[in-house]
Amino acid sequence: MKKILIIQTAFLGDVVLATGLVEKLHARYPQAQLDFLLRKGNESLLKGHPLLHQVLVWNKQEGKYKSLLQLLAQIRKEKYDLVVNLQRFGATGLLTALSGAGETVGFDKNPFSRFFTRRYPHDVESGTHEIERNHLLIASLTDHQPAKPKLYPAAQDFEKVQGLKQAPFICMAPTSVWFTKQYPLEQWVTLINSIGGEYTVYLLGSPADKAHCDEIMAGSTHQRIENLCGQLNLLQSAALMRDAVLNYVNDSGPMHLASALDAPTCAIYCSTVPRFGFGPLASFAVVVEREEPLYCRPCGLHGYKSCPEGHFKCARDIRNEQLLDVLLSVRK
Repeated sequence: MKKILIIQTAFLGDVVLATGLVEKLHARYPQAQLDFLLRKGNESLLKGHPLLHQVLVWNKQEGKYKSLLQLLAQIRKEKYDLVVNLQRFGATGLLTALSGAGETVGFDKNPFSRFFTRRYPHDVESGTHEIERNHLLIASLTDHQPAKPKLYPAAQDFEKVQGLKQAPFICMAPTSVWFTKQYPLEQWVTLINSIGGEYTVYLLGSPADKAHCDEIMAGSTHQRIENLCGQLNLLQSAALMRDAVLNYVNDSGPMHLASALDAPTCAIYCSTVPRFGFGPLASFAVVVEREEPLYCRPCGLHGYKSCPEGHFKCARDIRNEQLLDVLLSVRK
């Protein structure tokens, strides 16, 4: 294997989890050129990645099919020995099938998988983690032990956040793309107000999350809290999370950032459940969820813009003490 391409054009967290394949393939084929294809908006995750030769970007805003054809020409020119497609939708399946690669592998849910050299099932009900499902695609080329995801913030990323680490601190990422995966705003306020004054609390997110976190701050009585939404890029956020006493996150992208830096994690699960296979992977990682079963939970793989039942009990019934207990346990 001299040239290998990994394709994952889904969400931020999916890209992070796919980096386990980069680690594994590099360990097995240290001299091989490893490339990665993702969609525009996620490329900063892999900036300066020491194991990757190049990052290809699918820019749908330029025109979905125009950009796809440009990528296809670029991929065919590279003459890859292996293309590993983790995405389960048709566009990337077409790229894979027409790549001209010596070997192509992906999941059988991809509509073009019949044209791949090998295809495997992707079962979110099996209880296996996504890194295990991803690893299944390359197990015959490596071994049967999946690698954890890993990101590589640069020295400049760590320098950017070094001044924020002067005292013990806790990071919180209160938002999610999906409303029903997002712990309610007023409950974040309750959590912050019950955390001891010895901790600085940093709120993390994108520029679009700033208003939401401003509202959390407005309701808080904590004396040491700062809204960093939009001030740090993804790798800088990860560099900060690595040294936090604890990171409180939803079942969303920041949880996977924490996993990739082995940062202590408290993952709050509302409408989704860990058995879907996207749970935290850090050495210290605790999932907090409603203690009693709920007839409507889980309501979907990704969540919804509002609670389908109107009560949102999967989130509202999580007790603040559950979250504080995780902080106590990480300090022991």
